[in-house]
Amino acid sequence: MIRIGIIGCGKIAQVRHLPEYATNPNARLVAYYDKNMDRAREVAARYGGTVYNSYFELLNDPGIDAVSICVENRAHAEIATAALYAGKHVLCEKPMAVTLGECESMVAAAEHNDRHLMIGHNMRFDPVHRRAKEMLDAGIIGDIITFRTVIGNAGPEGWSLDSNREDTWYFDKNKAAMGALSDLGIHKIDLLQYLTGQKVIEATAKVVTLQKRNDDGTPIDVDDNALCILRMSGGAMGTLAASWTIYAHHCNSTCFYGTKGNLLLYHDDEYPIIVRGLDGTSTSYTINTESTRSGVIDEFVDALVHGREPEVSGQEALATMRTIFACIESSEAGHTVGVNPSFVSHL
Repeated sequence: MIRIGIIGCGKIAQVRHLPEYATNPNARLVAYYDKNMDRAREVAARYGGTVYNSYFELLNDPGIDAVSICVENRAHAEIATAALYAGKHVLCEKPMAVTLGECESMVAAAEHNDRHLMIGHNMRFDPVHRRAKEMLDAGIIGDIITFRTVIGNAGPEGWSLDSNREDTWYFDKNKAAMGALSDLGIHKIDLLQYLTGQKVIEATAKVVTLQKRNDDGTPIDVDDNALCILRMSGGAMGTLAASWTIYAHHCNSTCFYGTKGNLLLYHDDEYPIIVRGLDGTSTSYTINTESTRSGVIDEFVDALVHGREPEVSGQEALATMRTIFACIESSEAGHTVGVNPSFVSHL
């Protein structure tokens, strides 16, 4: 039985971490901390366990095996590193941290303390994407030549659990550091690398604020849109679009174009997978997606139970974070930026 502490009891904790731990037979929720103590007490009353006055106090409790970190982006590295040095395994929400140095320090802390660090990239656990991975690995469309992926919604301003909008820190650069690219686009970067089995090695991007405004009418401090061209280590190349300004209907499609056909994911509202062959045939697949579980919490718990590295380890997540920072650098500098040089193999 893995004894779990929750640091940050806001929306992502309440819709994903708490209910999924509570229904995992190998996990037990025992500890909570949130800057909003009333919220922490409400969560503890619902799930059972102890509320702590600080995350330091929680981490110092030897009765806690692992923690989920569900706080604002800028606090990820500080809390995760402290947890790892306190001997706790860590599941940290994305983005991993707000600088590459912080990300690397988190990985080093996990290795130094022989603890597991996992980052909450959930798209690769989607059963549609799991099936697509099998199909791509089997060569259903041959070699991938190009791809395009898009993810967008109306933005985070309506996500708060509280009437005082305490959770809406996403537009505050001092807390979030980054915007739509690190909130949404990061999912697709991890997904692309997972599905293709390749790493991003070049990024050309525009990371911009086009429309979102603060209450006083000034532009928000972080990006609300990102358009990226990505080159992969195996030769594939494609585009990624991430947006907080898709107001009519959210977007979440990924399409691969190969030497033997095309694979379209979430391109059609009825069929989540469509394969189009060179002969003009088209095959549509239905996948059971009724489960509301993200797969992230179950993977983390299973890894701890069996003493193995979780699938999205801190080391695995580094390649994704390097790409995020390369896209931001490319946008600021106005030129293509190399990334993950150790994976370059086809040039």
